[in-house]
Amino acid sequence: MKSIINYFNTSIWTIISFLLVIVLILIPLASFLSYSFFTVEGVEIIHQFSLINYKEFFIDEIYINTFVRTIFLALFVMFCCILLGYPVAYFLARYAGKYKYAILLILIIPLFMSYIIKIYMMRSILGYSGLINKILKMLGIIEKPLEFFLWNQNSVIITLVIILLPLIIIPTFTSLDKIPSNIIEASFDLGCKPFQAFRHVIFPIGFPGLVVGGIFVFILALGDFVTPQLVGGTSGFTYGKIIYSNFGMAFNWPFGAALASILLFVSVFIISLTNYLTKKKS
Repeated sequence: MKSIINYFNTSIWTIISFLLVIVLILIPLASFLSYSFFTVEGVEIIHQFSLINYKEFFIDEIYINTFVRTIFLALFVMFCCILLGYPVAYFLARYAGKYKYAILLILIIPLFMSYIIKIYMMRSILGYSGLINKILKMLGIIEKPLEFFLWNQNSVIITLVIILLPLIIIPTFTSLDKIPSNIIEASFDLGCKPFQAFRHVIFPIGFPGLVVGGIFVFILALGDFVTPQLVGGTSGFTYGKIIYSNFGMAFNWPFGAALASILLFVSVFIISLTNYLTKKKS
């Protein structure tokens, strides 16, 4: 009798969980996607099925070129985060000892800060009268402020890399920290040199954490519109900024929903493909 009651209690909570997912996620998502099949005439949304929004995306080269350029930007940000974040995660897991969690906490704290505050902080560092230009002028390296660091694509990349860097370090550290030390010691006993042990033991075991962090960074950089808006200027135009403008001043919600839907489908495809390749490799 007790087992039956426990079964029904478990079933009830399972049903409630599924209902919450359906009500809070799937239904709003389906409603949002349905808007991509509507059109706009003046300031009125016409609720009739149409593929004109998707047709406009594939016909107009501006949208496709911006989307492709944004994908490459997100990939570049992801690779920069990996190059900078993996050594930090490796150092914390292997050499930081008892201080590793304290250092990790310092890296996590910026994630609790407002995204806008972090961007304005980067503007104060990268701006014409910012910290970098002031130091370079003080050292006599430059005579006038450099335009390299702000209101262009470079500033978008630098800002995204610095803001999203903890998202690479944390999952990578978690994977590396779980590697038993006796496995690494066994590889040395079998004649592996340090680089061989890293290549054949440490890196493959910690690779899933790196993949998770890479996906986090890529997806967030791909859909970001605040950073290009605040530090990118006209040359830092991205796909997310186009979506934002259609839901804002352009008041073309159906086309904005279509652009966002395309971004969603591409993101899901990339995540699924990465998951498949990771499982196939392991």
